[in-house]
Amino acid sequence: MVGRRGRGGRGGRGGPGLLNTVARTAVISSTATAASNATSGAMNQKAMQAQQEQAAAMQAQAEMEQLKAQLANVQATQVQAPPPVAAPAAQPDLLSQLTQLSQLKDAGALTEEEFQLAKAKLLG
Repeated sequence: MVGRRGRGGRGGRGGPGLLNTVARTAVISSTATAASNATSGAMNQKAMQAQQEQAAAMQAQAEMEQLKAQLANVQATQVQAPPPVAAPAAQPDLLSQLTQLSQLKDAGALTEEEFQLAKAKLLG
């Protein structure tokens, strides 16, 4: 019995044992799973960020449309009725209209010329 090996060492074939092969396969599999999960998580995070940015852009656009509608209402009101004589009650309304115009200009909805024209209409 000189040429035989026992169960504890390598088999007679000279290759790695079954246990070593299973261990390597488990390590490779767990590494691939971890890499896949990390990539998937990063992609999900980017997708969520893109959705949030799109929602913010849509909200900004809706606000811009609302401000434009308010400006159109202000301009239509100015065309329909002559401006009231400077009464103390008209001051807060005038101030709010001027503030709205300024917000529209700051938001980019009005050019400087449009802003000046609307302001001149409000001030009479």
